[in-house]
Amino acid sequence: MRLKLWIFTTALSVGLACTSVWAGSPNGLPSADPAALGFSLDRLVRLGRTLDYDINAGRIPGAVVLVARHSKVGYFEAFGMQNRQSGTPMRKDSIFRIYSMTKPIVSVAVMMLWEEGRFDIDDPIAKYLPELSGLKVAIVRKDAQDKTSVRLETAKRQPTIQQLLTHTGGLSYDTLPISPEHPVRQMYVDAGIGNPDETLAEMVTKIGKLPLAAEPGTVWEYSRSTDVLGRLVEVVSGLTIDRFLETRIFEPLGMKDTSFWVSKEKLDRLAEPFANDPVSGNPVRLIDVTKQPKLLSGNYGLVSTAEDYTRFMQMLINGGRFGDMRILGPKTVQYMTSDQIGAVRGPIYLPGPGYGFGLGFAVRLTDGQAPQLGSVGNYSWGGTAGTIFWIDPKENLTVVLMIQGLGQFFHNSKAIPTLVYQSIER
Repeated sequence: MRLKLWIFTTALSVGLACTSVWAGSPNGLPSADPAALGFSLDRLVRLGRTLDYDINAGRIPGAVVLVARHSKVGYFEAFGMQNRQSGTPMRKDSIFRIYSMTKPIVSVAVMMLWEEGRFDIDDPIAKYLPELSGLKVAIVRKDAQDKTSVRLETAKRQPTIQQLLTHTGGLSYDTLPISPEHPVRQMYVDAGIGNPDETLAEMVTKIGKLPLAAEPGTVWEYSRSTDVLGRLVEVVSGLTIDRFLETRIFEPLGMKDTSFWVSKEKLDRLAEPFANDPVSGNPVRLIDVTKQPKLLSGNYGLVSTAEDYTRFMQMLINGGRFGDMRILGPKTVQYMTSDQIGAVRGPIYLPGPGYGFGLGFAVRLTDGQAPQLGSVGNYSWGGTAGTIFWIDPKENLTVVLMIQGLGQFFHNSKAIPTLVYQSIER
């Protein structure tokens, strides 16, 4: 009886908290009793218990999780500390560096321009960014003594906008373990790709002077593609990427706390990681979002909240519309969230087994194979500081987890989906 009462009061407090967040917003989401949304209450509380366990074990400082089903918020809670060093508790409206969860937002911006007829999706990127013309491919060979040699050849085809959206355009990255050991990756490092004191335009110019790591369309490699796409948005729209996102996506969706930096009046809501990594003991350094950056990275530059990102997800699960605001057409959302790469894979394939890749998202292809529960057709991504989201049209479900803890992404991307799905009864 005591357990049932505790579960009921927990669910009630969650529902009331959700109401306070969404009430009064003309395009907001209503909340509902989790049981009315098909969740088992005694199973749903396992989600919070697990996050509390990780906090008490010193793995993460805190977390915010928001689960919505049938366009209603069923679970919205904050756990632990927003800033362990200052002793600040986590808030439901805490602001997080979302790193690579920036990519789906920029991918949506690209597709908005595509819907306007500004380019064909299979156009070579060089048609709009001529600094990327005539790219060569690095052909890597090893001799009998295991010595590496690199020969440059003109690419058989130049990377297209579609290939950049799928990370199959041949570009590389400057970070391990995201990008495999490869001479081109080292060239990115040596060239200072990602220098925060340079603009997107300057970065793209540098990338245009480096070879491709593979022939376009042949290898999936996580890359600087979405930075290049951010620059495409700027050139085609005539707006800087921050201004485009603000006026065309964030303001229409009511994403009031999503930006490339945190203004002074909001700094008291900025979530911070541990000062030192709990595993290695090394100092943790995340991107500085306390001032307006010069590099507006389409790869990893945004900050957001659980509520804001849920608005973005609800737009997608609703076929491109949120409230009375239409961002994309429903066929475009269907196209973006369909597998685009077939059998193409790479030496490090981050979506993992059971997943293909769409235009900015990992897309689940099978019920099995993946090391977490899910549905065929759900699409997702995450960020290097541990944030994850996924959208499941079959279950009419959106989930976002916000934390700030390096090294937590791979654990969370398996554990959190399993905890949510195991709580669904109908």
